[in-house]
Amino acid sequence: MRHARGYRRLNRTHEHRKSLFKNMSASLVEHEQIKTTLPKAKELRPIVEKMVTLAKRGDLHARRLLASRLHDDAAVAKLMDVIGPRYADRNGGYVRVLKAGFRYGDMAPMAIIEFVDRDVDAKGAADRARVEAEDAVDG
Repeated sequence: MRHARGYRRLNRTHEHRKSLFKNMSASLVEHEQIKTTLPKAKELRPIVEKMVTLAKRGDLHARRLLASRLHDDAAVAKLMDVIGPRYADRNGGYVRVLKAGFRYGDMAPMAIIEFVDRDVDAKGAADRARVEAEDAVDG
């Protein structure tokens, strides 16, 4: 029987899993859409949904809780200033998981996890800005 087996261990230690979801959450907040394996996406969804619920509160304590869970100041700022107000009138269901076939190397089931009303221009915006800044310095 599988009583009290509430999460997927993903063949990782507790610390590794914790930092994995911290990094994936920050990436999802930054790009608003990421591609990963299906089990990781299914485990990441409730973590990010709780972060968006915290960001909707908008107070200092919520900001500090998010900072302790993310360790990425840019992601915390985006959650509080952009994503929280975007979903102010929505009661849950901020993130969706779409199946995306299988990975070529090992046939692992892949998925795309994204915010429901995402900003399409957010994906890769930081990379584009970095390349433009490098070109401005070089040119």
